[in-house]
Amino acid sequence: MSTHTGLGVDNPDFVRPWGSSAEGAFQVVIAPTSAAPVPGWVHTTLRVAAVEGEETLEHVAGEEETLVVPLAGSWRVEVTDADGSTHTADLPGRATVFDGPTDVVYAGRGSTLRLASTTDGPARVALCGAPATKSAAPKPFRHITAGEVPVELRGAGQASREVRNMGLPDVLDADSFLVCEVITPAGNWSSWPPHKHDEERPGEETELEEIYYLETRATDVRNTDPVGYLRAYGSSSERPLDVLSEVRTGDVVLVPHGWHGPAVAAPDADLYYLNVMAGPGPERAWRICDDPAHAWVRDSWAAEPVDPRLTKGQQ
Repeated sequence: MSTHTGLGVDNPDFVRPWGSSAEGAFQVVIAPTSAAPVPGWVHTTLRVAAVEGEETLEHVAGEEETLVVPLAGSWRVEVTDADGSTHTADLPGRATVFDGPTDVVYAGRGSTLRLASTTDGPARVALCGAPATKSAAPKPFRHITAGEVPVELRGAGQASREVRNMGLPDVLDADSFLVCEVITPAGNWSSWPPHKHDEERPGEETELEEIYYLETRATDVRNTDPVGYLRAYGSSSERPLDVLSEVRTGDVVLVPHGWHGPAVAAPDADLYYLNVMAGPGPERAWRICDDPAHAWVRDSWAAEPVDPRLTKGQQ
C-alpha cells in the first residue's frame, strides 16, 4: 500500500510508512506501549485497520478515550462502557475519505469496543485515542452523524483546504483529544503557514502532540503513484526536529513539537489527513503560533478566492 522515501534526519523516528507499525489486527499502531514505540510519545494514539469483507475487530481502551472514524466502507460499532452499559451504532461510512464527512463514535475511558465491517469488500477504520484521566468520570458515549460535523473552508487560493471538525470542543465533549480531517486539493498547500503548538501560554498557545494519518488520490488515471509531502522542523535549538517526508496512502507522520507545514498535495493528487492532537495542559483547545517568517501570508488571503473545487463541494 505504501512505498516510502524520506529525507529528513528524524524521519526514522517520526515517519511510519503503512504497515511498518503493525500490531495484531491493526496495520498502524501509534501508542506509548506499542511494539514499535515513538521516542518520547505520551499523549496521543492511533490505530488503523484494513479488512476485507465482514471482519470483526476488538479494542480494550483502558485509560484511553476513543473516536472511531470510518475511512472506507461501513461499520457497526458496539461499545461496553466502564460501568457495563452498552451501545450500538451503525456507521454508513463512505466509499473513500474524499467523499465527505462520516458518522463517528466516541467512547470514554474504560470502554471495550467491537467493530464489524458491514461492507462487502475492502474497508478501513481509524481509532483515534488519548489518555483520558483529566475528568473525574469517563465522558459519555456519543454517536455523531455526518450531518452534525461542521465543515470549514480555510485559507484561500493555493492554500485552500476543507476541514471537518468532528472531534473539536464545539462538537464533542471529550477529555483530552482534538480530532479533525483535512482535504487538500491537488496542487494546494495546507498546514500553512507553518505553525506550532508546543508550549502552554494561556490564551495564546496550547501544548499538543499531533498525529497525521495520510491518504492520497490520483486525479488522472495516468498517475499510478499519487504522493504528497509533509514538513516539520524545530522551533528552537534546544528542541531540534527535521522531518521531510514523501507520503502515500496509509503513512503516518508524527509531530512531537516544533513548526509543522506545509502539507503539500502534488499537482496530480488530492491529499487527505486525519489529525489527532492532545497534550498535558488543562485546556482542551487548539491554540497555535505561526512561524514569523511566514505568518504574513494570512493577510494575503482576503484578496484571494477560495479554491472553487472546494466551494462547489459545499453547494
